[in-house]
Amino acid sequence: MSAIPTSLVVVSRDRPAALLRCLVGISQLDHPCFEVIVVADPEGLAMARMLDRPIKYIAFDQANISAARNAGIAAAAGRVVAFIDDDAVPEPTWLSRLTAPFADPSVVASTGYVRGPNGISFQWTGMEIDYLGEDHSLATSGKVEIRTGSRQRAVKTQGTNCAFRREVLARIGGFDPAFPFYHDETDLNLRMAELGLTAIVPNAEVHHGYEASERRTATRLPLTLHDIGASTAVFLRKHAPPDHWDWQQGSLISVQKERLERFREEGRITAHERLRLLETLAAGWNDGAARAIVPLTMINPATTPFQQMPETPSRPGVVLAGRFWQMKSLRKQALELVEQHCIVTVICLSPTFKPHRMQFQPQGFWLLTGGIFGRSAIEADTFQLKTFGRCIRSETERLGSLRPVG
Repeated sequence: MSAIPTSLVVVSRDRPAALLRCLVGISQLDHPCFEVIVVADPEGLAMARMLDRPIKYIAFDQANISAARNAGIAAAAGRVVAFIDDDAVPEPTWLSRLTAPFADPSVVASTGYVRGPNGISFQWTGMEIDYLGEDHSLATSGKVEIRTGSRQRAVKTQGTNCAFRREVLARIGGFDPAFPFYHDETDLNLRMAELGLTAIVPNAEVHHGYEASERRTATRLPLTLHDIGASTAVFLRKHAPPDHWDWQQGSLISVQKERLERFREEGRITAHERLRLLETLAAGWNDGAARAIVPLTMINPATTPFQQMPETPSRPGVVLAGRFWQMKSLRKQALELVEQHCIVTVICLSPTFKPHRMQFQPQGFWLLTGGIFGRSAIEADTFQLKTFGRCIRSETERLGSLRPVG
């Protein structure tokens, strides 16, 4: 079965280093027919051009991810449009797996699993969103699932790991710019739910970090809650009956108060900062309650042809394993193998109980660190009694379901 031509959109603003790392990871994807569209500020575009790859560049320097994604959709010449955040890196098999369900013409959307900053635990698996904007966890089988939805409840796609059939996405006007941030995907999910099926693809994985932005620090401390308040108000105005709005506003305030109180108790914010953040939430709600909701218009077909990334030979996988004192030599070997177009995983362990951590390096290889006796899954026991060789074998087997390992 031939691969579906896919346009991969990456939106970036004020994070050029993260964007470059993301694009290096994208260059190792095994999908045989995709183009890359970078929608970014001038500094991000300059950084992306350093790779000297056939990328479509779109200048965009506004704090509105929905409008930025629509700019990417307008330039997309593929039959499927996929999205990944600039502070994320995909597994090499990600895009092929994420787009495979579109072989079924009734599938209009798909989403995969997301690992958190430690590269081990899951940040996101499967979830649904309802017309009140509330999340509902899904008990998934671990296999690809195709689900129906409605304007009342639909599968929630994760913005850093999702794809849509372009024809359907463009017909309904793409993302709503009334959501500059927050609820941007969930609004789209409810609008698309009655137009086709959504696939949940567990083994289509990306690793997502938390780079700093104008809304939060790199440690996930909020700098403002304005957009959360505004987008929640807009979402309810679009999808919920008016008699639910006040109750949902109260629920939103309660949740955010509890969240901020935890930060205060942990000493991460002061009482004054907590109060200020709640004031930004209230101001945002008032903004969203008055914000114009404009009917969306169809996005026209792309005027530029499909700009396929050059196909690369089948990339062999290589695992380099060693002790922590061998890190320097392992890195050197990894760089040499990356130059030979290999998918490289370095496993460098110490004789400790440190939990494992997996991160993609900007130089183009994966690095797993931690202790020989440390856990490699959040649900595992804290202490794992095993030998170095057994640890390497089990990690290689686990990673082999996601990327080439030789």
